[in-house]
Amino acid sequence: MSDAISNYGRMAQSNAAMRSNIEKVDKKSASAAQGKPEAAPQAPEKAAAGADQVSLSNVAQKVMAQPDFDRAKVESIKQAIKDGNYPINPRRIAESFVALEKMITN
Repeated sequence: MSDAISNYGRMAQSNAAMRSNIEKVDKKSASAAQGKPEAAPQAPEKAAAGADQVSLSNVAQKVMAQPDFDRAKVESIKQAIKDGNYPINPRRIAESFVALEKMITN
């Protein structure tokens, strides 16, 4: 069950899905790397004096490359709205606004 406001339960599911996607990408990368000889690690280029440098890990780069949403779900919702059969619950919407207002005012 998920919390209607924070989607806590849904976030755990989406995080698990993201981890499985990353694992799939890692497996593909590992199988592709088996056929290629390993390149010697190169020393990073020296940065200019006073310049900041950021380096992301492979996992972070893969996560950033993944879309932040489920494109198929978005398209199905768009189609349902166009067809006029997307279920709308005004009471649930109002309750969400009330909860949001309470969080803002506290």
